[in-house]
Amino acid sequence: MMDHSLIKLIHVSCVALSLVGFTLRSALMLMGSPLLRRRWMRTLPHLVDSTLFFSGLWMAWNLHQYPGTTPWLTAKLTALIAYIVFGAMALRGRTRRRRYLSLVAAYACFFYMVGVALTRNPLPWS
Repeated sequence: MMDHSLIKLIHVSCVALSLVGFTLRSALMLMGSPLLRRRWMRTLPHLVDSTLFFSGLWMAWNLHQYPGTTPWLTAKLTALIAYIVFGAMALRGRTRRRRYLSLVAAYACFFYMVGVALTRNPLPWS
């Protein structure tokens, strides 16, 4: 069985890779780069984000903390869903205004998730 600290390292590394990847894709989108249409540019984020998601599930399982019964984990999972929706809207929105607003909302969700994870509190600023 894998050590919890190794799973956490994988999870935190994927958090950083996800942020860097989203930022890179956002910059390329804003510049109108054709690089976004490359197969690896569309596939790699899914691999990173899937690893991030499953390592998070694995850690929750190991710690016996589950969404719906643990408020901070429920908040983090809800923010994850919002991050995915806003991120998709930011990268595929029809208007530039919608893309910018969705981009800001996606980053807000991301940093909220990090705050919740670090404090284990659904209101990390309190």
